Amino acid sequence: MGYKWWYSDNKFRPVWKKVLAIFGIQARNDQPDIMVHQGNTPFRPDLAQSGLKKARQIWWNLAPAQLIERVLLAGEGRLTSTGALAIETGRFTGRSPQDRFIVQDNITQEEVWWGDINQPISSENANLLHEDLMAFLDGKGLYARDAFVGSHAEHRRSLRVLTEKSWSNLFAYNMFLRPTAEEAAQFEPEWHVICAPSFKADPEKHGTRQANFAVLDFTHRRILIGGTGYTGEIKKGMFSAMNFLLPTASDVLPMHCSSNEAEDGSTAVFFGLSGTGKTTLSSDPARRLIGDDEHGWGADGIFNFEGGCYAKTIDLDAQREPDIFNAIRHGAMLENIGFAADGVTPDYSDAATTQNTRVSYPLDHIQGAKPSGQGGHPDHIFFLTCDAFGVLPPLARLDAPTAMYHFISGYTAKVAGTEDGIHEPKAVFSACFGAPFLPLHPGRYADMLGERMAEHGTKVWLVNTGWTGGPHGVGSRMSLKNTRALLNAVLSGSMDNADYRRCERFGWEVPLTAPNVESGLLDPRSTWTNGRAFDDQADDLAERFHRNFEEFAQGVPGEILAAAPRTLAIEVN
Repeated sequence: MGYKWWYSDNKFRPVWKKVLAIFGIQARNDQPDIMVHQGNTPFRPDLAQSGLKKARQIWWNLAPAQLIERVLLAGEGRLTSTGALAIETGRFTGRSPQDRFIVQDNITQEEVWWGDINQPISSENANLLHEDLMAFLDGKGLYARDAFVGSHAEHRRSLRVLTEKSWSNLFAYNMFLRPTAEEAAQFEPEWHVICAPSFKADPEKHGTRQANFAVLDFTHRRILIGGTGYTGEIKKGMFSAMNFLLPTASDVLPMHCSSNEAEDGSTAVFFGLSGTGKTTLSSDPARRLIGDDEHGWGADGIFNFEGGCYAKTIDLDAQREPDIFNAIRHGAMLENIGFAADGVTPDYSDAATTQNTRVSYPLDHIQGAKPSGQGGHPDHIFFLTCDAFGVLPPLARLDAPTAMYHFISGYTAKVAGTEDGIHEPKAVFSACFGAPFLPLHPGRYADMLGERMAEHGTKVWLVNTGWTGGPHGVGSRMSLKNTRALLNAVLSGSMDNADYRRCERFGWEVPLTAPNVESGLLDPRSTWTNGRAFDDQADDLAERFHRNFEEFAQGVPGEILAAAPRTLAIEVN
Protein backbone atom coordinates (compact mmCIF):
# COMPACT_ATOMS: atom_id res chain seq x y z
CA MET A 1 0.00 0.00 0.00
CA GLY A 2 1.17 3.49 -0.77
CA TYR A 3 0.86 6.42 1.58
CA LYS A 4 -0.35 10.00 1.25
CA TRP A 5 1.52 13.15 2.09
CA TRP A 6 -0.13 16.53 2.51
CA TYR A 7 1.74 19.79 2.85
CA SER A 8 0.00 23.12 2.24
CA ASP A 9 1.41 26.60 1.89
CA ASN A 10 -0.91 28.19 4.45
CA LYS A 11 -1.11 29.22 8.08
CA PHE A 12 -1.03 25.57 9.21
CA ARG A 13 2.43 24.95 7.72
CA PRO A 14 4.30 25.33 11.04
CA VAL A 15 1.99 22.72 12.59
CA TRP A 16 2.51 20.35 9.68
CA LYS A 17 6.27 20.79 9.89
CA LYS A 18 6.20 19.63 13.51
CA VAL A 19 3.92 16.69 12.70
CA LEU A 20 6.12 15.62 9.78
CA ALA A 21 9.23 15.96 11.94
CA ILE A 22 7.82 13.36 14.35
CA PHE A 23 7.90 10.84 11.49
CA GLY A 24 11.35 11.92 10.35
CA ILE A 25 10.12 13.83 7.29
CA GLN A 26 11.69 17.20 6.65
CA ALA A 27 9.38 19.72 5.00
CA ARG A 28 10.76 21.94 2.26
CA ASN A 29 9.83 25.61 2.22
CA ASP A 30 10.06 25.78 -1.56
CA GLN A 31 7.79 22.77 -2.15
CA PRO A 32 4.79 23.34 -4.44
CA ASP A 33 1.28 22.77 -3.12
CA ILE A 34 0.77 19.08 -3.88
CA MET A 35 -0.71 15.91 -2.53
CA VAL A 36 1.33 12.86 -3.51
CA HIS A 37 0.24 9.26 -3.78
CA GLN A 38 3.48 7.32 -3.51
CA GLY A 39 4.27 4.03 -5.19
CA ASN A 40 6.79 1.45 -4.09
CA THR A 41 9.80 3.74 -3.79
CA PRO A 42 10.75 6.40 -1.23
CA PHE A 43 9.13 9.78 -1.72
CA ARG A 44 11.23 12.60 -3.20
CA PRO A 45 9.06 15.72 -3.58
CA ASP A 46 11.37 17.71 -5.88
CA LEU A 47 9.25 18.80 -8.83
CA ALA A 48 10.61 22.33 -9.10
CA GLN A 49 13.02 21.35 -11.90
CA SER A 50 10.12 20.41 -14.16
CA GLY A 51 8.63 23.88 -13.82
CA LEU A 52 5.51 22.67 -12.05
CA LYS A 53 4.34 25.17 -9.42
CA LYS A 54 1.14 23.59 -8.20
CA ALA A 55 -0.69 20.33 -8.73
CA ARG A 56 -3.79 18.87 -7.18
CA GLN A 57 -2.30 15.35 -6.97
CA ILE A 58 0.81 13.55 -8.10
CA TRP A 59 0.86 9.76 -8.39
CA TRP A 60 4.54 8.90 -8.11
CA ASN A 61 6.25 5.73 -9.37
CA LEU A 62 3.07 3.67 -9.25
CA ALA A 63 3.29 -0.04 -9.99
CA PRO A 64 1.76 -1.30 -13.27
CA ALA A 65 -1.29 -2.74 -11.50
CA GLN A 66 -1.96 0.64 -9.88
CA LEU A 67 -1.62 2.48 -13.19
CA ILE A 68 -3.86 -0.03 -14.96
CA GLU A 69 -6.45 0.47 -12.25
CA ARG A 70 -6.33 4.24 -12.83
CA VAL A 71 -6.81 3.72 -16.58
CA LEU A 72 -9.83 1.49 -16.05
CA LEU A 73 -11.38 3.81 -13.49
CA ALA A 74 -11.04 6.70 -15.94
CA GLY A 75 -12.69 4.65 -18.69
CA GLU A 76 -9.64 5.10 -20.93
CA GLY A 77 -8.90 1.43 -21.64
CA ARG A 78 -9.96 -2.16 -21.25
CA LEU A 79 -8.40 -5.42 -20.13
CA THR A 80 -8.01 -7.98 -22.90
CA SER A 81 -8.38 -11.75 -22.72
CA THR A 82 -4.59 -12.02 -22.32
CA GLY A 83 -4.57 -9.77 -19.25
CA ALA A 84 -2.91 -6.92 -21.15
CA LEU A 85 -4.30 -3.39 -21.14
CA ALA A 86 -5.61 -1.95 -24.42
CA ILE A 87 -5.89 1.79 -25.00
CA GLU A 88 -6.48 4.16 -27.90
CA THR A 89 -4.09 7.05 -28.49
CA GLY A 90 -6.61 9.29 -30.26
CA ARG A 91 -6.04 11.19 -33.48
CA PHE A 92 -2.34 10.34 -33.66
CA THR A 93 -1.47 6.66 -34.01
CA GLY A 94 2.14 7.30 -35.01
CA ARG A 95 4.85 9.91 -34.75
CA SER A 96 4.43 13.28 -36.43
CA PRO A 97 7.92 14.07 -37.83
CA GLN A 98 6.90 17.47 -39.18
CA ASP A 99 6.02 18.57 -35.66
CA ARG A 100 9.30 17.65 -33.97
CA PHE A 101 11.57 20.57 -33.07
CA ILE A 102 14.97 21.17 -31.49
CA VAL A 103 15.65 24.38 -29.61
CA GLN A 104 18.27 26.34 -31.53
CA ASP A 105 20.72 27.76 -29.00
CA ASN A 106 24.42 27.88 -28.12
CA ILE A 107 24.57 24.11 -27.60
CA THR A 108 22.86 23.08 -30.83
CA GLN A 109 23.53 25.91 -33.26
CA GLU A 110 26.75 24.51 -34.74
CA GLU A 111 26.24 20.81 -33.97
CA VAL A 112 22.75 19.94 -35.20
CA TRP A 113 22.13 18.97 -38.83
CA TRP A 114 19.31 21.44 -39.43
CA GLY A 115 16.70 20.77 -42.10
CA ASP A 116 13.39 19.02 -42.64
CA ILE A 117 14.20 16.41 -39.99
CA ASN A 118 15.73 18.68 -37.36
CA GLN A 119 13.56 21.76 -37.41
CA PRO A 120 14.62 24.70 -35.23
CA ILE A 121 12.49 26.47 -32.68
CA SER A 122 13.72 29.55 -30.85
CA SER A 123 14.54 29.53 -27.15
CA GLU A 124 11.94 32.24 -26.63
CA ASN A 125 9.16 30.18 -28.24
CA ALA A 126 10.21 27.01 -26.45
CA ASN A 127 10.28 28.76 -23.07
CA LEU A 128 6.85 30.24 -23.68
CA LEU A 129 5.53 26.84 -24.74
CA HIS A 130 6.95 25.30 -21.56
CA GLU A 131 5.46 28.03 -19.40
CA ASP A 132 1.99 27.61 -20.93
CA LEU A 133 2.21 23.82 -20.77
CA MET A 134 3.05 23.87 -17.06
CA ALA A 135 0.28 26.39 -16.41
CA PHE A 136 -2.11 23.99 -18.13
CA LEU A 137 -0.95 21.12 -15.89
CA ASP A 138 -0.98 23.13 -12.66
CA GLY A 139 -3.89 22.00 -10.53
CA LYS A 140 -4.36 18.71 -12.40
CA GLY A 141 -3.76 15.17 -11.19
CA LEU A 142 -0.48 13.99 -12.75
CA TYR A 143 1.76 10.94 -12.87
CA ALA A 144 5.51 11.03 -12.23
CA ARG A 145 8.01 8.30 -13.11
CA ASP A 146 11.74 8.19 -12.32
CA ALA A 147 13.77 6.14 -14.78
CA PHE A 148 17.05 5.69 -16.62
CA VAL A 149 17.99 5.53 -20.30
CA GLY A 150 21.01 3.34 -20.98
CA SER A 151 21.91 0.08 -19.23
CA HIS A 152 25.62 1.04 -19.10
CA ALA A 153 26.18 2.86 -15.81
CA GLU A 154 28.85 5.14 -17.29
CA HIS A 155 26.70 6.32 -20.20
CA ARG A 156 23.14 6.27 -18.88
CA ARG A 157 20.99 9.35 -18.27
CA SER A 158 18.43 9.78 -15.49
CA LEU A 159 15.05 11.24 -16.31
CA ARG A 160 11.73 12.08 -14.75
CA VAL A 161 8.64 11.51 -16.88
CA LEU A 162 5.66 13.67 -15.92
CA THR A 163 2.46 12.64 -17.67
CA GLU A 164 -1.13 13.77 -17.84
CA LYS A 165 -2.38 10.23 -18.56
CA SER A 166 -1.81 7.15 -16.43
CA TRP A 167 -1.37 5.01 -19.55
CA SER A 168 1.44 7.28 -20.75
CA ASN A 169 3.13 6.60 -17.42
CA LEU A 170 2.64 2.85 -17.82
CA PHE A 171 4.37 3.14 -21.19
CA ALA A 172 7.29 4.89 -19.48
CA TYR A 173 7.43 2.10 -16.89
CA ASN A 174 7.55 -0.53 -19.63
CA MET A 175 10.06 1.17 -21.90
CA PHE A 176 12.61 2.88 -19.67
CA LEU A 177 14.97 1.30 -17.17
CA ARG A 178 13.53 1.05 -13.68
CA PRO A 179 15.70 2.19 -10.72
CA THR A 180 16.38 -0.12 -7.81
CA ALA A 181 14.97 0.89 -4.43
CA GLU A 182 18.40 2.21 -3.44
CA GLU A 183 18.73 4.22 -6.65
CA ALA A 184 15.20 5.57 -6.28
CA ALA A 185 15.93 6.83 -2.76
CA GLN A 186 18.76 9.02 -4.10
CA PHE A 187 17.32 9.79 -7.51
CA GLU A 188 18.27 13.06 -9.19
CA PRO A 189 16.85 13.58 -12.69
CA GLU A 190 19.10 15.03 -15.37
CA TRP A 191 16.27 15.22 -17.92
CA HIS A 192 12.53 15.82 -17.76
CA VAL A 193 9.97 14.48 -20.22
CA ILE A 194 6.63 16.23 -19.91
CA CYS A 195 3.72 14.73 -21.84
CA ALA A 196 0.22 16.24 -22.00
CA PRO A 197 -1.94 14.97 -24.90
CA SER A 198 -4.76 17.38 -24.00
CA PHE A 199 -2.63 20.51 -24.28
CA LYS A 200 -2.76 22.21 -27.67
CA ALA A 201 -0.09 24.63 -28.84
CA ASP A 202 -0.96 27.91 -30.54
CA PRO A 203 1.20 27.99 -33.71
CA GLU A 204 1.21 31.78 -33.94
CA LYS A 205 2.17 32.18 -30.29
CA HIS A 206 4.51 29.21 -29.84
CA GLY A 207 6.12 28.89 -33.27
CA THR A 208 4.89 25.34 -33.93
CA ARG A 209 3.37 24.07 -37.17
CA GLN A 210 0.09 23.03 -35.59
CA ALA A 211 -1.38 22.11 -32.20
CA ASN A 212 0.70 18.96 -31.59
CA PHE A 213 4.44 19.11 -30.92
CA ALA A 214 7.53 17.37 -29.60
CA VAL A 215 10.31 19.76 -28.57
CA LEU A 216 13.86 18.85 -27.48
CA ASP A 217 15.64 21.42 -25.34
CA PHE A 218 19.29 20.53 -24.60
CA THR A 219 19.97 23.64 -22.51
CA HIS A 220 17.16 22.95 -20.05
CA ARG A 221 17.38 19.18 -20.57
CA ARG A 222 13.70 18.67 -21.16
CA ILE A 223 11.37 17.24 -23.76
CA LEU A 224 7.92 18.74 -24.20
CA ILE A 225 5.16 16.67 -25.82
CA GLY A 226 1.63 17.90 -26.35
CA GLY A 227 -1.40 17.55 -28.57
CA THR A 228 -0.70 13.86 -29.26
CA GLY A 229 -1.35 10.72 -27.27
CA TYR A 230 0.96 8.51 -29.34
CA THR A 231 3.28 7.05 -26.71
CA GLY A 232 6.16 6.49 -29.12
CA GLU A 233 6.91 10.21 -28.96
CA ILE A 234 8.07 9.68 -25.35
CA LYS A 235 10.69 7.05 -26.09
CA LYS A 236 11.80 8.52 -29.40
CA GLY A 237 12.25 11.91 -27.76
CA MET A 238 14.83 10.48 -25.37
CA PHE A 239 16.39 8.39 -28.14
CA SER A 240 16.92 11.60 -30.13
CA ALA A 241 18.50 13.20 -27.08
CA MET A 242 20.88 10.24 -26.65
CA ASN A 243 21.76 10.44 -30.36
CA PHE A 244 23.07 13.94 -29.70
CA LEU A 245 24.63 13.42 -26.28
CA LEU A 246 26.56 10.17 -26.67
CA PRO A 247 28.62 10.93 -29.81
CA THR A 248 29.53 14.44 -28.68
CA ALA A 249 30.26 13.66 -25.01
CA SER A 250 31.22 9.99 -24.75
CA ASP A 251 32.38 8.68 -28.15
CA VAL A 252 29.54 6.16 -28.02
CA LEU A 253 27.68 5.29 -31.23
CA PRO A 254 23.88 5.34 -30.74
CA MET A 255 22.10 2.87 -33.01
CA HIS A 256 18.49 2.33 -34.10
CA CYS A 257 18.74 -1.44 -33.94
CA SER A 258 17.84 -4.60 -32.08
CA SER A 259 20.39 -7.11 -30.77
CA ASN A 260 20.73 -10.57 -29.33
CA GLU A 261 23.45 -13.00 -28.36
CA ALA A 262 24.20 -16.71 -28.46
CA GLU A 263 25.06 -18.85 -25.45
CA ASP A 264 28.76 -18.35 -26.19
CA GLY A 265 28.31 -14.56 -25.98
CA SER A 266 28.65 -13.83 -29.71
CA THR A 267 26.49 -10.83 -30.52
CA ALA A 268 24.38 -9.82 -33.52
CA VAL A 269 22.86 -6.43 -34.34
CA PHE A 270 19.83 -5.83 -36.58
CA PHE A 271 19.31 -2.44 -38.24
CA GLY A 272 16.01 -1.82 -39.95
CA LEU A 273 13.11 0.57 -40.40
CA SER A 274 9.55 -0.15 -39.34
CA GLY A 275 8.12 -3.28 -40.96
CA THR A 276 11.45 -4.88 -41.87
CA GLY A 277 11.42 -7.46 -39.05
CA LYS A 278 13.83 -5.85 -36.61
CA THR A 279 11.86 -6.85 -33.51
CA THR A 280 10.64 -10.17 -34.89
CA LEU A 281 14.03 -11.46 -36.04
CA SER A 282 15.89 -10.45 -32.89
CA SER A 283 13.29 -12.25 -30.73
CA ASP A 284 14.73 -15.73 -31.23
CA PRO A 285 14.04 -18.46 -28.63
CA ALA A 286 17.52 -19.87 -29.29
CA ARG A 287 19.28 -16.60 -28.42
CA ARG A 288 19.16 -14.08 -25.57
CA LEU A 289 17.48 -10.79 -26.46
CA ILE A 290 19.55 -7.76 -25.44
CA GLY A 291 17.12 -5.17 -26.79
CA ASP A 292 14.72 -4.57 -29.66
CA ASP A 293 15.17 -0.96 -30.76
CA GLU A 294 17.83 1.35 -29.29
CA HIS A 295 21.46 0.65 -28.37
CA GLY A 296 24.83 2.24 -27.86
CA TRP A 297 28.19 0.83 -29.01
CA GLY A 298 31.01 1.88 -26.72
CA ALA A 299 34.54 0.84 -25.89
CA ASP A 300 33.47 -2.38 -24.14
CA GLY A 301 30.60 -3.47 -26.39
CA ILE A 302 26.93 -2.70 -26.95
CA PHE A 303 24.24 -1.81 -24.43
CA ASN A 304 20.48 -1.42 -24.55
CA PHE A 305 19.01 2.02 -23.92
CA GLU A 306 15.66 0.65 -22.83
CA GLY A 307 14.00 -1.60 -20.29
CA GLY A 308 11.30 -2.90 -22.61
CA CYS A 309 10.10 -3.55 -26.15
CA TYR A 310 7.72 -1.65 -28.41
CA ALA A 311 6.58 -4.07 -31.10
CA LYS A 312 4.19 -3.77 -34.02
CA THR A 313 1.24 -6.14 -33.66
CA ILE A 314 -0.39 -5.97 -37.07
CA ASP A 315 -0.98 -9.58 -38.21
CA LEU A 316 0.85 -10.90 -35.15
CA ASP A 317 0.79 -14.70 -35.16
CA ALA A 318 1.54 -17.05 -32.26
CA GLN A 319 3.27 -19.60 -34.48
CA ARG A 320 5.53 -17.21 -36.37
CA GLU A 321 6.32 -14.82 -33.51
CA PRO A 322 5.80 -16.76 -30.26
CA ASP A 323 8.05 -14.59 -28.08
CA ILE A 324 6.17 -11.38 -28.86
CA PHE A 325 2.77 -13.08 -28.75
CA ASN A 326 3.43 -14.59 -25.32
CA ALA A 327 4.81 -11.28 -23.98
CA ILE A 328 1.35 -9.70 -24.31
CA ARG A 329 0.11 -10.40 -20.80
CA HIS A 330 -0.60 -8.45 -17.61
CA GLY A 331 1.55 -5.30 -17.60
CA ALA A 332 1.78 -5.09 -21.38
CA MET A 333 -0.10 -2.25 -23.10
CA LEU A 334 -1.67 -2.57 -26.54
CA GLU A 335 -2.37 0.49 -28.67
CA ASN A 336 -5.12 1.01 -31.24
CA ILE A 337 -5.84 -2.67 -31.91
CA GLY A 338 -9.12 -4.23 -33.00
CA PHE A 339 -11.12 -6.90 -31.21
CA ALA A 340 -13.07 -10.04 -31.89
CA ALA A 341 -16.84 -10.05 -31.42
CA ASP A 342 -16.52 -10.58 -27.66
CA GLY A 343 -14.83 -7.19 -27.30
CA VAL A 344 -11.89 -8.49 -25.24
CA THR A 345 -9.99 -10.89 -27.53
CA PRO A 346 -7.41 -8.98 -29.61
CA ASP A 347 -7.78 -9.19 -33.38
CA TYR A 348 -4.28 -8.46 -34.61
CA SER A 349 -5.39 -8.53 -38.24
CA ASP A 350 -7.67 -5.52 -37.69
CA ALA A 351 -6.12 -2.39 -39.20
CA ALA A 352 -9.29 -0.29 -39.10
CA THR A 353 -7.66 2.30 -36.84
CA THR A 354 -4.09 2.05 -38.12
CA GLN A 355 -1.50 -0.29 -39.59
CA ASN A 356 0.76 0.88 -36.78
CA THR A 357 -0.86 -1.11 -33.97
CA ARG A 358 1.62 -1.53 -31.13
CA VAL A 359 2.38 -3.20 -27.82
CA SER A 360 4.83 -2.17 -25.10
CA TYR A 361 6.05 -4.58 -22.44
CA PRO A 362 9.01 -4.92 -20.05
CA LEU A 363 12.01 -6.79 -21.40
CA ASP A 364 11.55 -9.57 -18.85
CA HIS A 365 8.31 -10.54 -20.61
CA ILE A 366 10.60 -12.16 -23.20
CA GLN A 367 11.76 -15.53 -21.93
CA GLY A 368 15.55 -15.66 -21.85
CA ALA A 369 16.06 -11.90 -22.31
CA LYS A 370 19.38 -10.73 -20.91
CA PRO A 371 18.74 -8.75 -17.70
CA SER A 372 21.92 -6.68 -17.92
CA GLY A 373 21.01 -5.31 -21.35
CA GLN A 374 24.67 -5.46 -22.39
CA GLY A 375 26.71 -7.52 -24.82
CA GLY A 376 30.09 -7.72 -26.47
CA HIS A 377 31.21 -6.16 -29.73
CA PRO A 378 28.99 -7.41 -32.58
CA ASP A 379 30.25 -10.33 -34.64
CA HIS A 380 27.55 -9.71 -37.26
CA ILE A 381 25.47 -6.74 -38.36
CA PHE A 382 22.36 -7.25 -40.46
CA PHE A 383 20.83 -4.47 -42.57
CA LEU A 384 17.16 -5.45 -42.86
CA THR A 385 15.18 -4.13 -45.79
CA CYS A 386 11.67 -4.88 -46.98
CA ASP A 387 12.22 -4.49 -50.73
CA ALA A 388 8.76 -4.19 -52.25
CA PHE A 389 10.29 -4.00 -55.76
CA GLY A 390 11.51 -7.59 -55.51
CA VAL A 391 15.05 -7.06 -56.84
CA LEU A 392 17.27 -7.47 -53.76
CA PRO A 393 18.54 -10.90 -52.70
CA PRO A 394 17.37 -12.55 -49.47
CA LEU A 395 20.99 -12.49 -48.25
CA ALA A 396 24.16 -10.70 -49.36
CA ARG A 397 27.59 -10.09 -47.82
CA LEU A 398 28.91 -6.51 -47.87
CA ASP A 399 32.48 -5.24 -47.83
CA ALA A 400 33.27 -2.12 -45.78
CA PRO A 401 32.65 0.60 -48.44
CA THR A 402 29.44 -1.05 -49.60
CA ALA A 403 28.28 -1.42 -46.00
CA MET A 404 28.92 2.23 -45.30
CA TYR A 405 27.07 3.31 -48.45
CA HIS A 406 24.01 1.29 -47.53
CA PHE A 407 24.17 2.35 -43.88
CA ILE A 408 23.99 5.99 -44.92
CA SER A 409 21.22 5.14 -47.43
CA GLY A 410 19.05 3.17 -44.99
CA TYR A 411 16.76 1.72 -47.67
CA THR A 412 13.42 -0.03 -47.36
CA ALA A 413 10.07 0.32 -49.14
CA LYS A 414 6.43 0.88 -48.28
CA VAL A 415 3.63 -0.95 -50.02
CA ALA A 416 0.10 -0.02 -51.03
CA GLY A 417 -2.33 0.20 -48.15
CA THR A 418 0.13 1.01 -45.36
CA GLU A 419 -0.46 4.76 -45.60
CA ASP A 420 -3.00 7.05 -47.22
CA GLY A 421 -1.99 7.97 -50.76
CA ILE A 422 0.32 4.98 -51.35
CA HIS A 423 -1.02 2.90 -54.23
CA GLU A 424 2.17 1.22 -55.43
CA PRO A 425 5.56 0.36 -53.88
CA LYS A 426 7.44 3.42 -52.67
CA ALA A 427 11.17 3.52 -51.91
CA VAL A 428 12.01 4.90 -48.48
CA PHE A 429 15.49 6.04 -47.46
CA SER A 430 16.23 6.85 -43.85
CA ALA A 431 19.88 7.63 -43.08
CA CYS A 432 21.49 5.16 -40.66
CA PHE A 433 18.11 3.41 -40.49
CA GLY A 434 16.88 6.12 -38.14
CA ALA A 435 17.02 9.57 -39.75
CA PRO A 436 14.05 11.03 -37.80
CA PHE A 437 16.03 10.60 -34.58
CA LEU A 438 19.46 11.85 -35.68
CA PRO A 439 20.30 15.40 -34.57
CA LEU A 440 23.80 15.17 -36.09
CA HIS A 441 24.83 14.76 -39.71
CA PRO A 442 24.48 11.08 -40.75
CA GLY A 443 28.10 11.02 -41.84
CA ARG A 444 29.21 11.32 -38.21
CA TYR A 445 27.33 8.19 -37.21
CA ALA A 446 28.56 6.38 -40.31
CA ASP A 447 32.19 7.23 -39.53
CA MET A 448 31.77 5.87 -36.00
CA LEU A 449 30.22 2.66 -37.29
CA GLY A 450 33.00 2.17 -39.86
CA GLU A 451 35.69 2.63 -37.23
CA ARG A 452 34.11 0.03 -34.96
CA MET A 453 33.53 -2.47 -37.77
CA ALA A 454 37.21 -2.27 -38.74
CA GLU A 455 38.48 -2.48 -35.16
CA HIS A 456 36.41 -5.51 -34.20
CA GLY A 457 36.22 -7.39 -37.50
CA THR A 458 32.43 -7.18 -37.64
CA LYS A 459 30.82 -8.75 -40.71
CA VAL A 460 27.94 -6.95 -42.41
CA TRP A 461 25.04 -8.57 -44.28
CA LEU A 462 22.01 -7.33 -46.18
CA VAL A 463 18.79 -9.27 -45.56
CA ASN A 464 15.74 -8.67 -47.76
CA THR A 465 12.53 -9.50 -45.89
CA GLY A 466 10.41 -8.12 -48.73
CA TRP A 467 9.39 -9.52 -52.08
CA THR A 468 10.81 -12.04 -54.53
CA GLY A 469 9.71 -13.12 -58.02
CA GLY A 470 8.37 -9.66 -58.80
CA PRO A 471 7.26 -6.48 -57.05
CA HIS A 472 4.45 -6.24 -54.53
CA GLY A 473 1.26 -7.38 -56.23
CA VAL A 474 3.13 -9.72 -58.59
CA GLY A 475 5.73 -11.61 -56.58
CA SER A 476 5.49 -13.15 -53.12
CA ARG A 477 6.79 -12.11 -49.70
CA MET A 478 9.93 -13.78 -48.38
CA SER A 479 8.88 -16.38 -45.86
CA LEU A 480 9.93 -15.87 -42.26
CA LYS A 481 11.05 -19.50 -42.26
CA ASN A 482 13.58 -18.87 -45.06
CA THR A 483 14.78 -15.60 -43.52
CA ARG A 484 15.40 -17.29 -40.17
CA ALA A 485 17.20 -20.15 -41.92
CA LEU A 486 19.56 -17.68 -43.61
CA LEU A 487 20.21 -15.82 -40.36
CA ASN A 488 20.90 -19.08 -38.55
CA ALA A 489 23.33 -20.08 -41.29
CA VAL A 490 25.26 -16.84 -40.87
CA LEU A 491 25.25 -16.96 -37.07
CA SER A 492 26.34 -20.61 -36.97
CA GLY A 493 29.30 -19.92 -39.28
CA SER A 494 27.88 -22.03 -42.11
CA MET A 495 28.19 -19.15 -44.59
CA ASP A 496 31.87 -18.50 -43.89
CA ASN A 497 33.04 -21.03 -46.46
CA ALA A 498 30.13 -20.80 -48.89
CA ASP A 499 30.63 -19.88 -52.54
CA TYR A 500 29.57 -16.39 -53.57
CA ARG A 501 29.11 -14.42 -56.78
CA ARG A 502 29.60 -10.67 -56.98
CA CYS A 503 26.56 -8.63 -57.98
CA GLU A 504 27.81 -6.13 -60.56
CA ARG A 505 24.87 -3.82 -60.03
CA PHE A 506 24.91 -3.48 -56.22
CA GLY A 507 28.47 -4.51 -55.41
CA TRP A 508 27.71 -7.12 -52.75
CA GLU A 509 28.35 -10.86 -52.73
CA VAL A 510 25.39 -13.22 -53.07
CA PRO A 511 25.74 -16.83 -51.83
CA LEU A 512 25.17 -19.63 -54.34
CA THR A 513 23.87 -22.02 -51.71
CA ALA A 514 22.71 -21.88 -48.09
CA PRO A 515 21.53 -24.59 -45.67
CA ASN A 516 17.77 -25.30 -45.65
CA VAL A 517 17.01 -22.75 -48.39
CA GLU A 518 16.37 -23.51 -52.06
CA SER A 519 19.30 -22.19 -54.08
CA GLY A 520 16.99 -20.69 -56.71
CA LEU A 521 15.67 -18.22 -54.15
CA LEU A 522 19.14 -16.75 -53.56
CA ASP A 523 19.39 -15.23 -57.07
CA PRO A 524 16.57 -12.67 -57.29
CA ARG A 525 16.72 -12.38 -61.09
CA SER A 526 16.10 -16.09 -61.55
CA THR A 527 12.86 -15.84 -59.54
CA TRP A 528 11.31 -13.47 -62.10
CA THR A 529 9.58 -14.87 -65.20
CA ASN A 530 10.80 -11.88 -67.24
CA GLY A 531 14.53 -11.14 -66.89
CA ARG A 532 14.31 -7.85 -68.78
CA ALA A 533 11.60 -6.62 -66.44
CA PHE A 534 13.85 -7.48 -63.50
CA ASP A 535 16.76 -5.51 -64.98
CA ASP A 536 14.58 -2.47 -65.63
CA GLN A 537 13.25 -2.58 -62.08
CA ALA A 538 16.72 -3.07 -60.60
CA ASP A 539 18.16 -0.16 -62.62
CA ASP A 540 15.26 2.01 -61.50
CA LEU A 541 16.03 1.18 -57.85
CA ALA A 542 19.73 1.93 -58.41
CA GLU A 543 18.80 5.37 -59.76
CA ARG A 544 16.69 5.99 -56.65
CA PHE A 545 19.76 5.24 -54.53
CA HIS A 546 21.77 7.78 -56.54
CA ARG A 547 19.20 10.54 -56.16
CA ASN A 548 18.85 9.93 -52.45
CA PHE A 549 22.61 10.00 -51.84
CA GLU A 550 23.14 13.39 -53.45
CA GLU A 551 22.56 15.24 -50.17
CA PHE A 552 25.25 13.15 -48.42
CA ALA A 553 27.89 13.04 -51.18
CA GLN A 554 29.83 16.14 -50.10
CA GLY A 555 32.52 15.11 -47.67
CA VAL A 556 31.93 11.35 -48.03
CA PRO A 557 35.18 9.46 -48.82
CA GLY A 558 35.71 8.39 -52.41
CA GLU A 559 35.66 4.66 -51.67
CA ILE A 560 32.14 4.98 -50.27
CA LEU A 561 30.94 6.98 -53.27
CA ALA A 562 32.45 4.30 -55.52
CA ALA A 563 30.29 1.68 -53.79
CA ALA A 564 27.09 3.20 -55.21
CA PRO A 565 24.89 0.83 -57.25
CA ARG A 566 25.40 0.79 -61.02
CA THR A 567 22.75 0.88 -63.73
CA LEU A 568 23.59 -1.89 -66.18
CA ALA A 569 20.74 -1.86 -68.73
CA ILE A 570 21.46 -5.47 -69.63
CA GLU A 571 19.95 -6.62 -72.90
CA VAL A 572 17.96 -9.83 -72.52
CA ASN A 573 16.87 -11.97 -75.44
